[in-house]
Amino acid sequence: MEKEDELQNLNGQVSAPRDGDVEDDDPLVLSSQALAALQEFLADQNKAVASTPPASSIAGEEASDKVELVTEDWRLSQFWYEPETAETVAEEVVTLSSRFSGCRVACIACPTLYVYLKKKDPSLEVQLLEYDMRFERYGNEFTFYDYNEPEDLPLQLKHCFHIIVADPPYLSRECLERVSQTISFLASPVDSLLLLLTGEVQREHAAELLGVRPCVFKPHHSSKLGNEFRLFISYDPGTRLGGLEEGS
Repeated sequence: MEKEDELQNLNGQVSAPRDGDVEDDDPLVLSSQALAALQEFLADQNKAVASTPPASSIAGEEASDKVELVTEDWRLSQFWYEPETAETVAEEVVTLSSRFSGCRVACIACPTLYVYLKKKDPSLEVQLLEYDMRFERYGNEFTFYDYNEPEDLPLQLKHCFHIIVADPPYLSRECLERVSQTISFLASPVDSLLLLLTGEVQREHAAELLGVRPCVFKPHHSSKLGNEFRLFISYDPGTRLGGLEEGS
């Protein structure tokens, strides 16, 4: 779920209540600006024809450099990475995977990265944890995930991932705390690496909760979000990703 931006307020108006929101009996009324944004989004949805191929077919498309994705749903706080960002992070994960025998990778709420990883290395074991049931097409590499229930996951996923990439759907401490619980559930107790993609505003919380530091490389989204995003990591990448940010 990549990511929230100026549309987050509108997202809150049109999505079902989650995380303890209280409903009332008053009818929902959108402002003229919000209604215009909603109408524009629905029009784009009707015109959209792109869809993500099943993982089994991604490997057979090596001749093509283009990666097609399902349409973003901002009501689920979905904002896909720019190709350069997805390629860079996927390359880093593949590089890190060589450190582990039988490496397993977990992608928490970052379906863009899952697709790029499977295209770059179809043999890599990658598990996508996602709220959007459209990604059920990935079969046993898909696990339904609701950050409101951070450990409501199959026991066979517990403590078995060497690399975890997480992109919390909302820029709040509460959301990051719950995703942190999921990360602890998934991470191998012997050795694991974490890459966290989230807003700059989460810098202190990310350091406190997960012990991660920002690298120089900065992720970007196709939707040109207003919030500044960063890639926080739990290890020293050397010169990759531009290295760790000085003073972090």
